[in-house]
Amino acid sequence: MALTPSTMAPLGMPAPDFRLPDTDGRIVSLADFATAPAILVAFICNHCPFVKHVRASFARLSTEYQAKGVAVVGISSNDVTTHPDDSPAKMKEEKASAGYTFPYLYDESQDIARAYRAACTPDFFVFDRDRKLAYRGQMDASRPGNGKPNDGSDLRAALDAVLAGRAVEGQQWPSIGCNIKWK
Repeated sequence: MALTPSTMAPLGMPAPDFRLPDTDGRIVSLADFATAPAILVAFICNHCPFVKHVRASFARLSTEYQAKGVAVVGISSNDVTTHPDDSPAKMKEEKASAGYTFPYLYDESQDIARAYRAACTPDFFVFDRDRKLAYRGQMDASRPGNGKPNDGSDLRAALDAVLAGRAVEGQQWPSIGCNIKWK
């Protein structure tokens, strides 16, 4: 299990556009969420033990913040020739099993992961109403086996600040996870 940190893209970076298929083959784009007060883009996958560790907590957090108007999108960018468990068919199974209520998109070309400067799974990006990067990094300090609360505290604080029209305060810590499986 490789420990890879987020690249910590520059705050204020505009949200890169995307047009990607979801698990039902429907094309989803950034423009589909034009009226949302914030968008949370999560680079996740099916096989990574770090994603599995946050899976249930992230599903709950996503549902809670979608009810507050936040757009949530999960994107898998892994090379499925080397990691077939991350294939679109398996993504569809994972979405249902995990209870994800957000679009789970497949970035076959890996261009979107590169545009976002995503490095690991999970890797979280919160953009404000103007689609400027307000937060990037960890969901919380919990990692497999470290015993820290898996409650999404860092991500929740960021989303609450953005929804309130405030800057995200405090240190932003990189997410740690499996590296994206590049082609």
